[in-house]
Amino acid sequence: MTTTRPDARDTTKTARRGRRGRWAAGVGSRRTPFRSLAVRNFRLFAAGQVVSVAGTWMMVTAQDWLVLSLTGDSGTALGTVTALQFTPLLLFTLYGGRLADRHDKRLLLTVANLVSGALALALAVLVLAGSAQLWQLYLFALGLGTVNAVEVPTRMAFVGEMVGPELLPNASALSAAYFNVARVVGPALAGLLISAVGAGTAMLLNAASYLATVTGLRLMRPGELLRTAPPERGVKVVDGLRYVRGHPDLFVPLALVAVVGLFGFNFQLTLPLLAKTVFHSGATAFGLLTTAFAAGSLLGAFATTVRSARPAALTVTASALAFGLLETAAGWSPTYAWAAVLLLLTGFATLYFAQAANHRIQLGSDAAYRGRVMALYTLILQGLTPLGALLVGWLTVRHGARSGLYVGGLSSAAALAVLLAGRTRRFLPSHRPEPALLGPGPLPERQPHESPE
Repeated sequence: MTTTRPDARDTTKTARRGRRGRWAAGVGSRRTPFRSLAVRNFRLFAAGQVVSVAGTWMMVTAQDWLVLSLTGDSGTALGTVTALQFTPLLLFTLYGGRLADRHDKRLLLTVANLVSGALALALAVLVLAGSAQLWQLYLFALGLGTVNAVEVPTRMAFVGEMVGPELLPNASALSAAYFNVARVVGPALAGLLISAVGAGTAMLLNAASYLATVTGLRLMRPGELLRTAPPERGVKVVDGLRYVRGHPDLFVPLALVAVVGLFGFNFQLTLPLLAKTVFHSGATAFGLLTTAFAAGSLLGAFATTVRSARPAALTVTASALAFGLLETAAGWSPTYAWAAVLLLLTGFATLYFAQAANHRIQLGSDAAYRGRVMALYTLILQGLTPLGALLVGWLTVRHGARSGLYVGGLSSAAALAVLLAGRTRRFLPSHRPEPALLGPGPLPERQPHESPE
């Protein structure tokens, strides 16, 4: 019998991967804030996302300013744009999560970013040509929202494939951090560009920025992705809903996220109105207010990078209360400077609450259901925004921009009061239902332990 000698190149690759794995494990054990960047695939993804998301926030700022300019500062028109952008999330996100659990997430993200880039390019050309009309902005918002219905849950589930369960809390927090780095840089650049050369240039740069994410995705090593086994039977949306219904420690935080997302997370609508109608500021000052909010969110993201386990229910509820109180205070701001400071603190509380809820839900979900669970999280957090945007837009027309912040903050605090009155105990895993509630099949095992936070 002949013995085959292993190829030297294969041995070298195996050794390199072993060294990378040991280095990543060592970084993870030290709980450094950037430990998930030890994973090459995640580094590529994060680098592309910083550029792409900065472009997206440039686009959001330019789009909102253009809508206000075309309509004479109409809060209703701005609310309609927001509603059209998020309505597809309400309708199609659960199916986007089904696609994420069933197909190659890397390929889905590549296609989604290419389509988004094409849509952004078409709108930029119209704006630069001076022929953009309000209905075209409505149509673009609807198209981008449809793509996001697939992209957002797929992206959330893909983070776990890149880094694994031990590094997932850190990678998720860093994802929020680079999102908010981009959220700081994007609006500030957009404000300068709008003042100097107009909104069309900012939109054109956004169209080009999608190529950064596509490049990062295609440079990844597929063999290093931690993919789950293909499902043994058809992946159905209803199975994901049954799974969540059978886990009260997932269902109840999702209910809290629903109220906060519906009433409290309408800053895309309230901030431009606050800047333009309350403080009578220009595009640059509006960009700086948005930057203050984003800077606070960035600090909140870095504060969660040390988390290594599933956060406790108390962490979720306490951060929700802080958010409600701070958003209400931001609505009271008597001066522009006070608004900037309070929006910075509100941004911190916004991100800390969103990450606590995200980690509690995602780290409490079985990997086979994670795409659909995160699709439901996305649906609740972002898909309910159309309803909230229309309501807040209506309120701001009749009672001013401050009313939107008051309603968001007080509603969030009231929802928390209801939970604390008798339902918070359902966060606890000891109240799990019998497997029969989930339909046929065994109850999936819970994975991570809870954090003592």
